[in-house]
Amino acid sequence: MAELPEVEYRRVWDRFHTEFGFRPSTNPFEWPAIAEPVASITWSLATLPDEPPYEFLDRLVGMVEQGLTSCVGPHGTLFALDWQHTSYQFAPQEVGGPGQQPWPLSPYPDGDYYIYLSEDFRLGSFGHPWEESLCLFGQELLDSVSAEVDKILGPPIRRSGQAVRSV
Repeated sequence: MAELPEVEYRRVWDRFHTEFGFRPSTNPFEWPAIAEPVASITWSLATLPDEPPYEFLDRLVGMVEQGLTSCVGPHGTLFALDWQHTSYQFAPQEVGGPGQQPWPLSPYPDGDYYIYLSEDFRLGSFGHPWEESLCLFGQELLDSVSAEVDKILGPPIRRSGQAVRSV
């Protein structure tokens, strides 16, 4: 795992701003904070119990990490972006296991925007701390984890950036 040097940090964030139209805001009228890709699903995190033992949160984090790891393959890397803070590039196969460093950040946005991106930006996650939402994008990642995330968080609030109507 390596911190992104300043030049790379700016390049990755500039590309993220451009490709996803990132517009940080605490104002609900300005959400979602990204142009959610066509192959995306967004869930509310408000349904997660907010007390120990955090079983559902741990299941969610593990599921997303497992999905990202399998989708980038044995030699792929991810960016872990923390808005206005240190960001990283890492091989997910080399973190999180016994004797390894933990994953940088989390899919769960703990007080700031947390973003995982594949190197080519084709898949990843976007955690919005004020909307209390998690957007997963990239068809391969969705195929890998969305059914299990539904079981943990319930039905999504958006698909491909469009509100899901409740029945």
